[in-house]
Amino acid sequence: MKRKNIYLFCSAGMSTSLLVNKMRTQAEKYDVPVNIEAFPESLAVEKGIDADVVLLGPQIAWMLSDIQKLLPHKPVEVIDSLLYGKVDGLGVLKAAIAIIKNRTTD
Repeated sequence: MKRKNIYLFCSAGMSTSLLVNKMRTQAEKYDVPVNIEAFPESLAVEKGIDADVVLLGPQIAWMLSDIQKLLPHKPVEVIDSLLYGKVDGLGVLKAAIAIIKNRTTD
């Protein structure tokens, strides 16, 4: 698998940064070729263009359909709130990889 971009968005890009760090640790541990970054939702269109999967923090789940319309060729999903609340880096990483693998176009 070539290196994939997993981009997380939340209201300020801050609350997802701890989750990003945990995801990166798991990706290194299991040698998963990914680039994981966190951004404020205001950069969703600008940064989302380069993403293989766009993940939204549960606090901005209400923006899902708007961001899906702005990024029609990208998978956009809301992070499971239980995984998010537990800051479960491995769980969110697995979910992101599954979304990428389920894509029909690459």
